Amino acid sequence: MHMLAPNGSIMELDSEFVKIKAHYSGDMLIADLAATLTFVELCEEVRMLCSVAKQQPITLKWIDDEGDPCTISSQMELEEALRIYNRTKRSGLLLHVFPSIPERPGMPCPGEDSE
Repeated sequence: MHMLAPNGSIMELDSEFVKIKAHYSGDMLIADLAATLTFVELCEEVRMLCSVAKQQPITLKWIDDEGDPCTISSQMELEEALRIYNRTKRSGLLLHVFPSIPERPGMPCPGEDSE
């Protein structure tokens, strides 16, 4: 399967679905989503999966291959997460969902810790 990257290049995806493992309020929620989903679609799916109201701001973070939390706040950042997920063949894209936004970019979300 192919996905068009913002620069016009074609990204090669190994399957039609991406397993999302969303950590939210102490629970892990799992869903198989289309590998071609957009950032907006991901946010909508995560809101439904985690039962987060549409007006509630959320922050999505994933753990990269070096163990660092990375925010997904745009289509470009989602595509980078999917590219690395596809390369490392992990059992799912591990997302941490926070019902808040950081005070400043690059700062942790309220309630976020190193665990």
